[in-house]
Amino acid sequence: MNIVVAAVGRAKPGPERDLFAAYIARLPWRVDLKEIEIKKKTTVDARRRLEAEALLAAVPEGATIVALDERGKSETSEAFAKRLGRWRDDGVRGLAFLIGGADGLDESLRKRADATLSFGALTWPHMLVRALLAEQLYRAHTILTGHPYHRA
Repeated sequence: MNIVVAAVGRAKPGPERDLFAAYIARLPWRVDLKEIEIKKKTTVDARRRLEAEALLAAVPEGATIVALDERGKSETSEAFAKRLGRWRDDGVRGLAFLIGGADGLDESLRKRADATLSFGALTWPHMLVRALLAEQLYRAHTILTGHPYHRA
């Protein structure tokens, strides 16, 4: 399974970027990070639309799209692992996780997504969401393989 993480903003050197890289390095799946930058000065709504277009352009053809958004479904790690396992077993070859900028995702992108997930009711910095996603992908892998990393 190939995974694309398309995210608004460029991660600067530091703990968030290092943590993302550390978890991604542990995965058996190919994971590509595509960072999106919109430099145009616009209104919030216009910027969200431009970000949505750029994020969708980063999605490989035929990939299952997962939007990470505070309005999405909050799942347990076990449920997330089962979802990944189903996609894997159903022959899904590509997944694209989309992370918006500071103003969130445009409604058009959420509607286009095959799934919309949330990391809970708390607001997370969008750079930290990358690290949280990477950790949950690794945790899901360990759950699916019976590795003791995940302890319920």
